Amino acid sequence: MHHIDIRIEQDVYAANDRIADQNAALLRDHGIRAIDLLGAIGSGKTALIERLVPLLAGQGIRAGAIAGDVYGDDDFKRIVSLGVPAVNANTGKECHLDAHIVEHAISHLPLDQLDLLFIENVGNMVCPTDFALGAEKRVVVVSSTEGDDVVNKHPMMFRGATIGVINKVDLAPLVGADLDRMVRDIARYNPTMPVFRTNLKTGEGTEALLEEILK
Repeated sequence: MHHIDIRIEQDVYAANDRIADQNAALLRDHGIRAIDLLGAIGSGKTALIERLVPLLAGQGIRAGAIAGDVYGDDDFKRIVSLGVPAVNANTGKECHLDAHIVEHAISHLPLDQLDLLFIENVGNMVCPTDFALGAEKRVVVVSSTEGDDVVNKHPMMFRGATIGVINKVDLAPLVGADLDRMVRDIARYNPTMPVFRTNLKTGEGTEALLEEILK
């Protein structure tokens, strides 16, 4: 029985990866760079999009977004208010986006009007790790308010990421979080990954982060 379970799991991942590759090819054909945004609920994923969209516009880069959530459209509404094309992707019971959901969402976007696509994953530090979506980079956002052991508790999330963001640095002293410890933990799981410290309320750290995203 155990072997059958493993086989089914492998088939699910293989099918997902095939669609993810198709998504990546479609986006490439339209000259769109896609960024998969990962992190817990409240870490600052939507706030990061809100900060980056105007900076991108200032460089003449047209952004769009897919807002992934189990239920509701709160994040979607925030993104739409930025004046960029967006699609709300509710997963129902699933705690992550998968390539098929993203494929469906992409079909509702004006691809010829986009240069960069943010795919905001469902707020979860475990479920999204194994599901490729077709993005060229994965940005993981954690906040000081989640505790400075949050990285150590979720190694797989950081092993598969491209860029790390530690947000709410201003609140670290108030919650007793050691930001240096968080940076060290990330380095242990992904030694070459660049890490940025941000305060998305003020915009601190976002310009350097955007520079890395656009590399």
